[in-house]
Amino acid sequence: MRNREASPATRHTPLYTPEERRRRDESPWTLVQGVLAPVQFIAFAISLVLVLRYLWSGEGLQAATWSVVIKTLLLYAIMVTGSIWEKAVFGVWLFARPFFWEDVFSFAVLALHTAYLVALATGTLDATGLMWLALAAYFTYVINAGQFLLKLRAARLDTATPAARNHGAVVQA
Repeated sequence: MRNREASPATRHTPLYTPEERRRRDESPWTLVQGVLAPVQFIAFAISLVLVLRYLWSGEGLQAATWSVVIKTLLLYAIMVTGSIWEKAVFGVWLFARPFFWEDVFSFAVLALHTAYLVALATGTLDATGLMWLALAAYFTYVINAGQFLLKLRAARLDTATPAARNHGAVVQA
């Protein structure tokens, strides 16, 4: 019988080393991220409805505008605390090995949200343009949130038994 090594497609790289997992579990920033992420998602969902309502009916500009500002401030909060979390867990402020591509894409999300605030402050876009820019920012946010949800699932699969892990789709870090 030949000893076969796992192919690259089936080889599993854990998201965290044992030491990183310990630091993650002990860090208060893990809880902060766990609270901020759903709060930001709720703000996003409310804001999305308000932005679409404005684009559809022309009503509710002020509510839509404030909702995007609030969502953006929450994004800044989660990005700052997330970088503190990465420093506590991985020893780097951003671009830790397991979250490199999520962090890269987060900059596109930040850029579009920041562009919204700049355009709002400078008046370079009209109300409709601002709302379309908000939708573009929200599109990137949804992709980025999906990236992080896949990593959360991968982290949970890492703690599962090997048999349970083989029955779920394992996300490669």
